[in-house]
Amino acid sequence: MSELKLKLLELLREDAEFRLAVAGAVGLTEVLAELKKLSAKTLRHTKAIKSLQEQVAHHSEVLERHSKVLEEHTKAIKSLQEQVAHHSEVLERHSKVLEEHTKAIKSLQEQVAHHSKILEEHIRAIQQHSEVLKRLSEAVQQHSRTLSAIGARWGVLAEEAFRDAMKSIIEKMFGGRAERWVYHDERGIVFGYPSWVEVDLVVRDGEHVLIEVKSSTSRGDIRELWAVGKLYEEVTGRKPRLAVVSPFIDRRGRELAEKLGIELYTGEEQLNSAA
Repeated sequence: MSELKLKLLELLREDAEFRLAVAGAVGLTEVLAELKKLSAKTLRHTKAIKSLQEQVAHHSEVLERHSKVLEEHTKAIKSLQEQVAHHSEVLERHSKVLEEHTKAIKSLQEQVAHHSKILEEHIRAIQQHSEVLKRLSEAVQQHSRTLSAIGARWGVLAEEAFRDAMKSIIEKMFGGRAERWVYHDERGIVFGYPSWVEVDLVVRDGEHVLIEVKSSTSRGDIRELWAVGKLYEEVTGRKPRLAVVSPFIDRRGRELAEKLGIELYTGEEQLNSAA
């Protein structure tokens, strides 16, 4: 038996036909066929698994990219949320500012409405003043005609009578009560020697006006009024406004009055200006 076993083993190693015959006898062919089928299935499974692995790897890459995109989206959404929160704060501040502006505009509208009422009152007052000024202008024109008539008749009127006739006209022209300022000039400022000085005075709203009323005025009369003004300023401490009311003033008198800043009222035009 030992020799037989050894012979069989030798034949199996060396004789291929014998191996096949033995395999067929013991059913090994079917086993090999099955193994071959299993190998083929295993190869297909290996390929399928490899394909699946490749797909899984691809899916992993895609998922990784998606994860990065989602992370970026998360950051973007967070940034947008922060911006929206900031915008909400800004809008809230703007709302408060707009509310304050609305209140301010309403207050301004009320003030403008109040000012409009005041302006309407002023307009009505101005219209009334215009009517009064119109009546005064007409009165001054009448006084101007009276002044011209008085000047034309000066040949029969005395200087004092002329001044008395002009008193009411002067008061209306200069808007105040006319008084006579009399002062003893001890130092001779006006005439160069001590003397009494007299001039008409009108005080209106704190303004002092010295007025010389003469039927005919010369350069010497202008110089005298200017000196009286200096004396008045020294005595009272107030610089007076100087004016001459006369229907006739010679050329040299006019020139000197212009240089010294003395106002001249000689006709209708000047009287209207004074009014």
